[in-house]
Amino acid sequence: MSVDIKLPEGAPEEVVTQALVRQVDLSAFGAKGVLALITLDNSLDHNRPNTFGPQSLLALDAAITAATALNPVAIALTGKPFIFAAGADLSALSFITSREQSLGIGKLGHDVFRRLGESKIPTFAFINGLALGGGLEVGLHCHYRTLASTAFTALPEVFLGLVPGWGGATILPKLIGPERAVQVIMLNALNNNTMMKAKDAFKLGVVDAVYEPSDFLERSIAFAANVLNGTTKVERKDYSQDPAWESALATGKAAALKKYGGAEIASPMKALELISAAKSNTLGAGFDAEDLALADLTMSDPLRASLYAFNVIQKKRKKVEGAPKPALARKVGKVGVVGAGLMASQLALLLLRNLKCPIVMTDIDQERADKGVAWVKNELAKLVEKKRMSAESAARLSLLISGSSDQNTFAGCDFIIEAIFEELSLKQELFKKLETIVSPECVLATNTSSLSVERMSEGLKNPERVVGFHFFNPVAVMPLLEVARTSKTDDATTATAISVGKELKKTMIICKDAPGFVVNRLLTRFMGEITDAVDEGTSPEVADNAMRSIGFPMSPFQLLDLVGPGVALHVSETLHANLGDRYRISPTMAAMVKEGVRNFYVKNEDGSYGANPAALALIHKGDAPSTAEQVRSRALTALAVEARMMLDEGVVSTAAEIDLCMLMGAGWPMHLGGILPYLDREGISEAACGQRFHPKGVASLP
Repeated sequence: MSVDIKLPEGAPEEVVTQALVRQVDLSAFGAKGVLALITLDNSLDHNRPNTFGPQSLLALDAAITAATALNPVAIALTGKPFIFAAGADLSALSFITSREQSLGIGKLGHDVFRRLGESKIPTFAFINGLALGGGLEVGLHCHYRTLASTAFTALPEVFLGLVPGWGGATILPKLIGPERAVQVIMLNALNNNTMMKAKDAFKLGVVDAVYEPSDFLERSIAFAANVLNGTTKVERKDYSQDPAWESALATGKAAALKKYGGAEIASPMKALELISAAKSNTLGAGFDAEDLALADLTMSDPLRASLYAFNVIQKKRKKVEGAPKPALARKVGKVGVVGAGLMASQLALLLLRNLKCPIVMTDIDQERADKGVAWVKNELAKLVEKKRMSAESAARLSLLISGSSDQNTFAGCDFIIEAIFEELSLKQELFKKLETIVSPECVLATNTSSLSVERMSEGLKNPERVVGFHFFNPVAVMPLLEVARTSKTDDATTATAISVGKELKKTMIICKDAPGFVVNRLLTRFMGEITDAVDEGTSPEVADNAMRSIGFPMSPFQLLDLVGPGVALHVSETLHANLGDRYRISPTMAAMVKEGVRNFYVKNEDGSYGANPAALALIHKGDAPSTAEQVRSRALTALAVEARMMLDEGVVSTAAEIDLCMLMGAGWPMHLGGILPYLDREGISEAACGQRFHPKGVASLP
């Protein structure tokens, strides 16, 4: 096959995945002839998965030709150790400048992969490890599939702003039916890209057999031999007349609308169109439709924004901007948690599960400390019930958690994190006491959301070992961790904090010790514009839904309910005191806290949610209402102004770090690419600040 797909200058050089062919004699497996086994291998370890760029696709095409020339009784495809294939090489997509390039890449993938499906010789995919996107799709083109029991598979394209464009959106609905296809292509992808375990892939019918990794290849070859000699028969069902098509598509659409706050985002809608068409179209027609859908999406801002967001997340997961050398980190063998309330208990559980070292919790009396320890042990028991942890592991971890009312139990700790009431004097007093108990090298970390970390360290003999370590709630779920350095925090303390954060599998940024750090500062400014609009007389419904049209999954008042009015008010008051009048204190929110009204929305008898009459009665009713467009404009302008001030102040060093924080700490939608690219594309950055945050072409079409 000859193809000429030229990417523009600046595109990264493709890491080519070679396709190596060897013969396997099937006589030892009870069948006649030889099997031509193609192994995908980019010559790098499992940290750099096999991917498919143009050259890799041509290598696979040549291997299929070479395999066919051997006159085998079957052709099989497998991967390098731990990895089958991770799909398309996404690093080049953002450099595509024309629709023709996109169509060419889509067609090339189809032309190569479909040779496996249209082969008169039986074809098998021995999926020995991770198979994502195009990596799973090449397997779907094969006539039969086996899967290693430890392997994860997924079609994550909709999550990334794409569609399964190399056969998945057409083949999968025909193979497993509309309901299961919607589950794999839509629901899993929209649920933060949930991957299928081997048992799930088998149950759904995505693969035909699952084997343990120790003898996976031998068992898979034996499976192929049994299919060839007729011992094993795999039945395929015709789903074209399945009555579930309409309801499955409705389920997928409802999930997409819920995910994006009612906005119809292109990639999930395109995926639904392709799934729907798979009911009656031919494979060829389906593949052509996938090419067109892929080209449409590739030449759109939402995909470029999604790719930017994805790349920022992946890059920052691996390397924390401004982090000291890892060798400076001190060993952490015992951890203290000050507090035993819900937040502190969540922290203790996370530390226990990941560090697997002794964890000591304290509170003002033994009863509260015991309650925190009991909560942690109960959560371990739940994990065992859900089969996410063995009973033996839970029992071992339970022996490592203890509670006390005596803070002297912190002696010997290498790292202590406090999660007590948000009052500066209490935290200052706590750290002064802890300093008399622990060694000078023990890190003192605070989970404060808005107070000054530097002021907490005032008067200490060793203020250099104090650091902000701000988690988001729920602790186990939210991936972001803000590590705040004071002017005195030393490199060893910061390196130790980063090391612990990595053990906790968190994505981190290092920020300056500034009020609200990054996420709370921006969210509070944003929320303040919404509550101000309501206080001025704007209908709560208009103000709260002003951002829905751009795809927010959660409205500001839903976020307020999640955080709690008390916490939100406290943060507002702290930022007002430190940053001035642009952080106004809402009389409505103050009244809600004073009257003990904890929710703006309440559940109705029919299961729907509506405004809480008790909250509505407390609204400060002004006489200057705004339209939804005016509310949206003022909120986004405020975000632009605040973000520019934060960069000028050095709260973080790059615009990408602000984007990362809002993506991972505030749920800013992937298809917008983070907060700052969206403000750039809409012209808000230049209107509000006189300049863009990113160069043109970042998170948008060139």
